[in-house]
Formats: sequence, C-alpha cells, structure tokens
Amino acid sequence: MIYPADQLKQQAVDLGFNLVGLTRATPSPTLAAYERWIAQGMHADMGYMARPDRVDRRRNLQEILPGAQSLIVVGLDYRTLDVPDALLNDPSRGRFASYAWGMDYHDLIAPRLEQLANHLIANSHGAISQRVYVDTGAILERSHAQQAGLGFVGKNTMLIHPRRGSNFFLGEIITTLEFDTYDQPHRPTMCGTCTRCLVACPTDAFPQPHVLDARRCISYHTIENKGWIDAELRSQFGNWVFGCDICQDVCPFQRFSTPSLERTFYPDDLATVAPPLAELLSLDDGRFKTRYRGTPIYRIKRARLVRNACIAAGNSADPRLITHLRPLLHDENPLVRGHAAWALWRLHDDTAQTALTRQASDDPDAQVRSEAARLLTLQDTP
Repeated sequence: MIYPADQLKQQAVDLGFNLVGLTRATPSPTLAAYERWIAQGMHADMGYMARPDRVDRRRNLQEILPGAQSLIVVGLDYRTLDVPDALLNDPSRGRFASYAWGMDYHDLIAPRLEQLANHLIANSHGAISQRVYVDTGAILERSHAQQAGLGFVGKNTMLIHPRRGSNFFLGEIITTLEFDTYDQPHRPTMCGTCTRCLVACPTDAFPQPHVLDARRCISYHTIENKGWIDAELRSQFGNWVFGCDICQDVCPFQRFSTPSLERTFYPDDLATVAPPLAELLSLDDGRFKTRYRGTPIYRIKRARLVRNACIAAGNSADPRLITHLRPLLHDENPLVRGHAAWALWRLHDDTAQTALTRQASDDPDAQVRSEAARLLTLQDTP
C-alpha cells in the first residue's frame, strides 16, 4: 500500500506535533562529515557514537530496519517562559538549559510516536515494520530532518527552522511503508555570513562553522561527561549546571521561536529554571530524586549535578557558598570531593590549603589526590 502523506501529517498534528516531514530511508548526505568528526575524536568520551555497529546503521538504515522505505521526522516546540536575564545570569544560581525546565521530553514524545506508528498499522491494511526513536537511535536526525524539509543545520550544528528557530525536539519513525509524496530537502543553510553562535561560545567549542568539538562543549561536560571536567575549561562555564543555551540564544532566527503548547514543558517556578547554588550543593540522593524525577535532570544523577554546581560555585565569587562547599570535601563521591576542592580554591577559602594538603595525602581516590596536589602547586587562582 502507498500511504497518503497528507493523512499521515494530519495524524501527527492531531497528536500535538508542530512539525512533520517525510524523506526516503536513505543514508544522510552528511555521513562523510560525521565519520571525519568521529575520526578526529570530537565525540569525546561518547564511545557509543563510534561503535562499528552504530556507524554501519548510519551508513545503511536497512541495518536498523530491513526493508525500510521511509523516515518520518516530527518536531515539538519546547520554548516556554521568557525569564529575566538578571535571574538566569545570577552567579549565586545554577542555570539549566531551557529544554530541561519541565517534563522529560522522551516520556512525552515516545508514546505519541508509538500512537502515530499504530495509526499507520491500523490504516495501512498490510504487514509493516517500524522503529520509533527519540534522541536514541543510530541515525543523524538533524541531517535527516533537513532532508525532510524541517529546517537547515546552522553553524551551531542545531536544526533551525526559518520561522520557528531551534527550540524544538525531534523524533523519528523508520517504516517499511511507502508514501505517495515526500518532502523536498530544505536548503542546506541560511546562516549567511553570521557568526554570532561561533563568537559567543565561551569555551570555543566550534573549531569551524557546522562543527562542534564536544571536548570543549559545556552541554557535553555538564550532561554526558561522567568523570572529571577539564580544569582548563571550568572557569569558562559560568553558572551553567545542566546544558547550555548560548549558541541558540544568540541566533537571529530565535526571534521567531514559538511558545510551546505543552504545559508539561513549563517550569513550576523560577527556582526550577535557575535554583540557588546553595540548594544544589546541599542535595542528598533522596532530595535529588524527589525534586528531579521525571525531568531531564534526573538522567545525570545527584553526584554529577553537585559536581556541576561546585564548578558554578567556584565561578560565582560568592563567599557565602563556602559553608556549603566545605562539607562536600568529605562527600562519598570522589567527583564531588575533587570539584568542591577546586571551588574552595577559587573562592580563596582560608581553610582550603589545609583541606587540600589533607586530600593530597589521605584521600582514598587517586584522582582526588592528584587534583588536590595540582591545586597546591598553583600560586594564583586556577
């Protein structure tokens, strides 16, 4: 059966999706660039991205779903409140990327995609196979979205819709079903000579337009990095504790971004957007789970969030946070202990030297001992 594209798109809209496009299940036209990116190590410690089986799937979608004919790509807006810059940039607060202000998008989009896939099964009158993905599959979703007409990939590597900006999530269905029409690819870029995103990045994470080096990216380090954050980069993180919006916020196309109709994406209050660092530093596992279960923050668990909060505290120049940092020198997690020591050093705590000397000799973790010893050798603020 050849399925009507218009019918599919109306079903997607009825389920709440703001964008929907169709493209053939063929390899991404940017596959070679992706493989060069992997070869240069710019995926950092995200080893799963370089696994041979996942690379093979990106080269050939038939490896994911034998008989695949079509790729359905949907978008869902997540922009919510316009929060005052004074609050977002308050150094005594830890800032979350705007996509994480409400419900975990996986929990909303995946069930709707399953519903859409079930519509296709019910109305196609034939045996079809499908796979649903929300930010999880071995596909280059932004490139495929561009092929499906949903926008262009900007110099900041984000998918940008010229009349919606980039504040929307993507989801995909790979299916063996064919459609009567497919969308034309969007033009490759509309960035022109603009370099605002490249210039604004505080860690210089873009070695060239359209290329992101995850090893220098705030979002990578505060979310994906499960270990120690490069000491060279910490002072450039500002007050970001989960993700980063800088390269999106400065984009001229963001003025067209559309407020989401999904109320579950909206924050409960402004403290959800940028909670006080004192509160984040004081989280134990129980309070972390109670507060962040069901949100994107939950995926990094308590230790990494507190690690990130230690870095933000070290950047805050706020001596009031010292009393919240000192107990973390004895935290059960070595990541927390080591980054708390760095933060106290940055804040010129008068007990830091004694604490670092003790850590350098007595801490059970070799990395913590190494970090403390490094700080002790520095004459000035690291």
